[in-house]
Amino acid sequence: MKQKIVVLTGAGMSAESGIKTFRDADGLWEGHDVMQVASPMGWRDDPNLVLDFYNQRRRQLKEVEPNAGHLALTELEAQYEVCIVTQNVDNLHERAGSTNILHLHGELDKVRSTQYPDLVYQWDKDCNLGDTCERGAQLRPHIVWFGEDVPMIIKAAEEVSTADIIIIIGTSMQVYPAAGLVGYSKIGIPIYYIDPKPSINHELRNMENLTVVEKPATTGVRALVDKLLN
Repeated sequence: MKQKIVVLTGAGMSAESGIKTFRDADGLWEGHDVMQVASPMGWRDDPNLVLDFYNQRRRQLKEVEPNAGHLALTELEAQYEVCIVTQNVDNLHERAGSTNILHLHGELDKVRSTQYPDLVYQWDKDCNLGDTCERGAQLRPHIVWFGEDVPMIIKAAEEVSTADIIIIIGTSMQVYPAAGLVGYSKIGIPIYYIDPKPSINHELRNMENLTVVEKPATTGVRALVDKLLN
């Protein structure tokens, strides 16, 4: 029976592919206050702005490729059961070839009905006012905005609780509920944290089994995958 690895990834996983991180030092995302483009209030105030913002992100996604870190993770599936739990809304893990991915914060290449949230559609073009679901309701980005529930968090906690190894890549470990996931891990299992500027929160601070790798995703993941496969 294969050992199980759960990989927790954040913005630093995709940064080297050219995808800008969700929030930079001044609290803006691509020049916008995040509450304008990533909150129910922002959607109510200016749905055209919100739709245009995600249309631009969706177009950008077509111009970038998975990096060496994404590709290295796929190799683990040869010897391990692997589940990737990502805070990223891009599809780079999928395009690299990973097969078991949970998106905590939604997916950029999907939209859903504003009135019937279970109606979710694959979407690779622009989404505009007037685009509706099969029941006539306006479509919106399939993104978890600030103030909304994170529906996949319970499933993610279940995955972490059954892991034999945990790998954390490119996340500040400061944004909850995702930052608390490592607290569900079994006592004593190996935990690897790959980040050029790792942030040790209280969930990690008392874990003697923690190995910190102060490297970006591309080089840090490659080195760790080689170690785990050999």
